[in-house]
Amino acid sequence: MEAEIHSNYAYMNRNFSNISLTNDDSTAFSECNSDRSGEFPTTSVQSKRLLLACATEKSDDLIQQLVIDLESDSIEDQKQAAMELRLLAKNKPENRIKIAKLGAIKPLISLISSPDPELQEHGVTAILNLSLCDENKEVLASCGAIRPLVRALRVGTPTGKENAACALLRLSQLEENKSAIGRSGAIPLLVDLLETGNFRGKKDASTALYSLCSIKENKIRAVEAGIMKPLVELMADFESNMVDKAAFVVSVLVGLPEAKAALVEEGGIPVLVEIVEVGSQRQKEVAVVILLQLCDGSVVYRNMVAREGAIPPLVALSQTGTKRAKQKAEQLIELLRRPRSSNVASSSDSSD
Repeated sequence: MEAEIHSNYAYMNRNFSNISLTNDDSTAFSECNSDRSGEFPTTSVQSKRLLLACATEKSDDLIQQLVIDLESDSIEDQKQAAMELRLLAKNKPENRIKIAKLGAIKPLISLISSPDPELQEHGVTAILNLSLCDENKEVLASCGAIRPLVRALRVGTPTGKENAACALLRLSQLEENKSAIGRSGAIPLLVDLLETGNFRGKKDASTALYSLCSIKENKIRAVEAGIMKPLVELMADFESNMVDKAAFVVSVLVGLPEAKAALVEEGGIPVLVEIVEVGSQRQKEVAVVILLQLCDGSVVYRNMVAREGAIPPLVALSQTGTKRAKQKAEQLIELLRRPRSSNVASSSDSSD
C-alpha cells in the first residue's frame, strides 16, 4: 500500500512500524495508510483548483464549498467533492482538522452507505484520511462511522474494503472503540479479507485484527470466524511475505483454549516447528513463543510438538537466537523433556 504520512504510529504503547514481542526493532506490520490518488486526472478545472489549494494556505473556502457539495442532488458533484476532500486530507495533515471542523464528517459518513460504488469508495477513503489525525478519531466514532465502515467492508469495492479495514484500525486505536467495532460485525469480514483479499488486503486485515484482538471478546469472535485456517496457511507460505504478520496475530490469540485447539486442528504445529527451523530470527522468536504458550499446561500438545522433531531446532535456537528467543527456547526444551505420559503428569498438566 502507499504510505501517506508518518513513518510509524502507536497504540497501547506499541509502535506498528516496529512491533515485536520483544523490544527489538522489526517491521511486522507496515503502515495502514491508503489513498490510491494516482488514478485521478490533474487537468480538470476542479483538479487545478485542488492543486492550488494544496499549494497555498487558503484552503478553507474550498473546503467549505466542498462540504456543501457533498449534499448536492447531483451524484457527480458529490463524487467530485468527496474525491477532492480525500486528496486534501491526504496531502496536507493540517487539512484533516479543518475538514472535520468545517462539518464534512457526517455527510462523508452518509456517503459510505451510497449504492454507487465509486461514491462509497471516495467516502470510505476520505474517512480513512481524516482518521489519520488523532483529534478526529473520537469524533468519527461518535458520529457513527463504525457501522457504515463495516458495511463497506462487506459490500465495497476491493479498494473500498481495504480502506475500510484501515479506517477501522485507526478507530480501534481508541480502546473504547474496539468492543463497538467487534459488536458491529467487523471481525468475520476482516477474517474473510485475510483469506480472500489480495496482498494489500491481507496486510490491512491482519493489522486491523492484531489491534482489535487485544481484547478477549474479539479474540473469541475471530476464532469462531475461522481465523486460524488462513493464519496457518499464511505462516506456511514463506513466499507470501505474510509469515510474520500471521504469526503475530496468532500470538495474541493463542492464550485462549479455543484458539489453541483451532491452531492444532488446522495443522499449526508442524508449520510452527518449520518456522523455528528455517525462518528468520524474528519469525523463529514469535514461533517459539507461540509453541511455548501451546505446550504450557498440555501433555497432549507437548507430545505432538516433540513428535514433529522440535527439539533439535529448539536446541539450535537456544544457542543462536535472539536473547528472547534463546530464553523461550530453553523453557520449551525443558517442558518437552519432561515425562510426557499422562499417567505420570500432574493433574493440572492436561490437554486443553
